[in-house]
Amino acid sequence: MQKAFSEDPDVTLITPTAPMATPTHGGRAKCLQRLVRLDLPVPRTVALSFAEVHRIAAGQMPDMAALLAHFDPEALLCVRPSSEDPDWGGPGAVLNIGMNDARYVALTESIGHEASASLYMRFVQGYAVHIARLDPDLFDEIEDVGQAGLSAALAAYEEEAEEAFPQDPAVQLREVLRSMARAWEGTSARLLRQAKGAPVDAGLGLVVQEMAPGLGKGECGSGVLQLVDSDTGLPQVTGRYLSQSQGREALKHRNTSLFLEKDPRGPSLEELAPEAFAQLKAHTELMRRKLRAEMQIEFTIQNGQLHILDGVRVVRSSRAAVRIAVRLVEDGIISPQEAVMRIEPGAISELLHRQVAPGADRRVIGRGIAASPGAATGRIVFSSAEALASTSRGESCILVRRETSPEDIRGMHAAVAVLTERGGMTSHAAVIGRGMGLPCVVGAARMKIDLQRKTILAENGSTFREGDVVTLDGTAGEVLEGSPEMVEAALDDAFQKLMGWADDARDIGVRANADTPADAATARRFMAQGIGLCRTEHMFFEADRITPMREMIFADAPEDRQAALAMLLPMQRADFTELFRIMEGLPVCIRLFDPPLHEFLPTDRAGLRDLAEALDLPVSDVTRRVESMGEYNPMLGLRGVRLGITVPEIYDMQARAIFEATLDASREGAPVVPEIMLPLVSANREVELLRSRIDAVAAAVRAERGRNFTYRLGVMVETPRACLRADEIAPHCQFLSFGTNDLTQMTYGLSRDDAGRFMGDYVQQGVFNEDPFHVLDLDGVGELVAIGVERGRSSNPGVTLSICGEHGGNPESIAFCRAVGMTYVSCSPFRVPVARLAAAQFALSAEGVRKPPRM
Repeated sequence: MQKAFSEDPDVTLITPTAPMATPTHGGRAKCLQRLVRLDLPVPRTVALSFAEVHRIAAGQMPDMAALLAHFDPEALLCVRPSSEDPDWGGPGAVLNIGMNDARYVALTESIGHEASASLYMRFVQGYAVHIARLDPDLFDEIEDVGQAGLSAALAAYEEEAEEAFPQDPAVQLREVLRSMARAWEGTSARLLRQAKGAPVDAGLGLVVQEMAPGLGKGECGSGVLQLVDSDTGLPQVTGRYLSQSQGREALKHRNTSLFLEKDPRGPSLEELAPEAFAQLKAHTELMRRKLRAEMQIEFTIQNGQLHILDGVRVVRSSRAAVRIAVRLVEDGIISPQEAVMRIEPGAISELLHRQVAPGADRRVIGRGIAASPGAATGRIVFSSAEALASTSRGESCILVRRETSPEDIRGMHAAVAVLTERGGMTSHAAVIGRGMGLPCVVGAARMKIDLQRKTILAENGSTFREGDVVTLDGTAGEVLEGSPEMVEAALDDAFQKLMGWADDARDIGVRANADTPADAATARRFMAQGIGLCRTEHMFFEADRITPMREMIFADAPEDRQAALAMLLPMQRADFTELFRIMEGLPVCIRLFDPPLHEFLPTDRAGLRDLAEALDLPVSDVTRRVESMGEYNPMLGLRGVRLGITVPEIYDMQARAIFEATLDASREGAPVVPEIMLPLVSANREVELLRSRIDAVAAAVRAERGRNFTYRLGVMVETPRACLRADEIAPHCQFLSFGTNDLTQMTYGLSRDDAGRFMGDYVQQGVFNEDPFHVLDLDGVGELVAIGVERGRSSNPGVTLSICGEHGGNPESIAFCRAVGMTYVSCSPFRVPVARLAAAQFALSAEGVRKPPRM
């Protein structure tokens, strides 16, 4: 059944006033209407809406005679897809519809036998393969060109299809529309675009356009042009032109196509057809200003006359996207707020790190979780000692472990990247890697790591040994063979300008999680507004500190523990003093000692022997003592605030180091107001007990130094009970910081270090929409956080609220934090710019500034 139309919005001639929009007709159709409004030389075009294409797929065709009536009866037509987002793909364009025996004869008089035969042959081949679904090999094997090639193609079609090639343009167009509509709604196409983020019911529009063939006797051809470089974003006329060609053939045949501008490397369109080239540049600049974006245009020249067939937003790298947005502001085309909205927060992360070049040869040998972005090339090593030795020889190395532990910190500092067989987004390697800006892939379970033989069995069956060179891409979560081409980080003036505009717009603070002076310096470089989490336990693993730390753990009496801790006190004081000086008066939130003590004890025979020697004890005694300190579930055992209560000397030493560092740093710079955070709290009595001890230490330091200072005490809310009893806990402190790493672990009953083994299967099968250690679970964990915020504020309206888990750098999680009224988010230093941009975009969205439509 056919459907007639006259002024049908579902099948409409594109005019300046035609009723169409991107959500109903797609971005290509809407862009063409904008070009028509600019009075550019766009051939006549008819747009079919999403609804119409859906009906076509179901077998309900439009009135083909009425559709063809919009065009010159002698014109050839092309059909192109028009989806809402170009990234969702779609069926390929079909050119030269309307070519038949009669049209071939007629065209030979105007454009010649060879050009006419070429047009017809291309249509026959394209129609046969993509519309009639015939075997493409039959047509690829045709070597003849011109009339002989055309005859061979027509004969092959008739033999394979068991019917003559269709001669009626209406039949040709009908079958093209039907094929493209059904291709879009096929299962494979639907799954493919859903993987790119398209909704299940995403629609497709089609545009039917009169062709300027690009073949003929005068100057004819086709090409593409844009005014910027897609990789750098710098102004540069880019593209190619090819005489006697159609579509985007100029880009496929770079050896024979022409440059656009005059170029010492070869002939150009500017020299061949200067008037057309001048028009082309002028039209593109007009599109840039009126469409408020850098555009790439597809054009055809027919007998010297220019035709613009299409316009799409320039494909750009992340660094190019930033430069383009900033230049559009500087040229007065868009506002700073719009520039901020045009950059995806995740893309900013790519600018902060070295990356594998977009066109590089990628020989993938393994995959895992992309835990920390960036890319690095180095020789494989399997231990921290080997990493340190490699660095001392001046060789870059990639540390490979089944999973890392705090003892691997020195090796991670020496390596250029880290690969682990186990772990997830909040595993030790992932968290430390992000904090250091170290590329990291975790959970590469399909790669078999043999630490004894020092080999890796790759996914493809290849074996790699210690010393072999590989590249780790932490942005893509891939391990690559060899050393592909890289591009460097790009923190240029354009980046700084964009981030300044973002800071002007956002309404939530952004701090950094920083454990070392190097982390703090990175946080300052990325304009963090302070440190939201300093994990002090990482300071104890340095070679000169681990021994007194172990002596303290082995001590039986409080005075013996105090003697060991006295050796650590000046080291901790120096650490905190340097942090305070680097942050120059910005807030620094220091979490007191958190992990179970057994993490500081050796587990291998050599380590136990070294410890026995340091303590002057038999190895057997040391081994028994280490084994006795083991716990069945140490992450839920004697750690955090529980240690502070049962072994109070540790927190006493740390509080003293913080207060003495406060006075030392304040003497030289801005006054320091340290923030002390108690980890793993679940009851208000825990806070009461420790606050009294910390207050006593503060009083002692004031008396000894004869100087006054203030400090703020807070709680790291990371147990479900702390969220539910926040109204009882909040009156005893000045801030609550939600540690969503442990809170997610405890809420789900999942090990954050081991969940990576099966999390991919869970997400793939729809058990979880996302890895909850990567994106905050709003329904479960988020509800607990919201309860904690509401109850904490109800009993202490002035309490500062924040999030310091790794979710603090995730854009979706930042939106939630802003919605529940948190004061700031805190994340790894290298995620600070991402958080700053995402926070600005949410604020601007609330003010009505929208992201631009896709074209």
